[in-house]
Amino acid sequence: MVLSARASRAKAAVDVVTTFFARIEALAGDPDALDFTFGNPHELALPALPAAMREQLEPRSVDWFAYKTSEPAAQEAIAAGLRAELGLDFEPDDIAMTQGAFGAISLAFALLTDAGDEVVIPLPGWFCYEPMLHSMNLVPVRAALDAETFDLDVDAIARAITPRTRIVIVNSPSNPTGRVYPKSAWDALAVVLEDASRANGRRIWLLSDEPYRRIRFDGVEFASPAAAYPWTMIDYSYGKVLLAPGQRLGYLALSPRVPAAERRELREALMPLGLAIGWGFPDAVMQYSVPVLETVSLDMAELTRKRDRLYGALAAAGFEITRPEGTFYLWGRAPGGDAQAFCDALSARGVYVMSGTLFDQPHHFRMSLTATMEMIERALPAILDVAAGLREDA
Repeated sequence: MVLSARASRAKAAVDVVTTFFARIEALAGDPDALDFTFGNPHELALPALPAAMREQLEPRSVDWFAYKTSEPAAQEAIAAGLRAELGLDFEPDDIAMTQGAFGAISLAFALLTDAGDEVVIPLPGWFCYEPMLHSMNLVPVRAALDAETFDLDVDAIARAITPRTRIVIVNSPSNPTGRVYPKSAWDALAVVLEDASRANGRRIWLLSDEPYRRIRFDGVEFASPAAAYPWTMIDYSYGKVLLAPGQRLGYLALSPRVPAAERRELREALMPLGLAIGWGFPDAVMQYSVPVLETVSLDMAELTRKRDRLYGALAAAGFEITRPEGTFYLWGRAPGGDAQAFCDALSARGVYVMSGTLFDQPHHFRMSLTATMEMIERALPAILDVAAGLREDA
């Protein structure tokens, strides 16, 4: 066998995703495909994104395109944004620039874990946590969200913690469910993590996965667990709010409430570990663009209009749908209870949605609201027709 054991475990954990991804990539040349799978753009980029990048393309010094780690101007803009957004006293040195949230999560694992450590992940949750952990010889441990509401289940997290637990990952707004967790959930979780850390004689860290933090509906407030639990790191990606996931730009932020000695040690390790994981820093032009991109966002009014149209039509037709408070996804229970059968029947009609099997939830499905309104209107008759047929068969 050529592959290492950890490579084999990582591949097995992500095979369902890569197989699905290859199938969806095949749709790229079909202008009639109605693709609601991944959070990809279906319209041209926000004008402010290429404008900001063009502004930075012309070199202003001989080292303009030299190797870059974390650019000070980017760190300063992000720290200022976090101070305003979260009300915590972030400093530029708390910020490590990364290749999207993927890079930030990898950096957090590299900073905090040793081989064999356990990391608690939400279920349902992002399908790349588990293969990433396997690839680093770490052990994923699942903690289910509330089965009915998909709220954070603090008791389930407590049961998942063992003496080997090093990190607990939380995700709000949550992919795939669209839930945004309140401050009270973080306060309760902080008590659990503090008690478990003390009992185990080993600090448990919290990694707050926040790439959808700025994508929220109906004025829903956002609270970060960094305000409730000092031992927190935040990962963020600009690819979501800019609807440009192919432009890899993100960061890992240390909570300013991390005790001073540990915060200093972590700060000193951010650059060396960013190099060690494979030069995990964003490209120069993307970093130079950060001060402008901090102010750019997709059209939330239009996204809300699409959410309301799709959610309203499906709910009226009897679908069990979680009304998203954030993200750009719609999460629901498949008619007849078999998500794969629902998705297969839709694909035969030229409509493509993501089966919950990718999230270990075989009864549910996810739809991306990054589709256009015209795509939604074209897809709805097929969705409702397929659903009616599946309910009759059941």
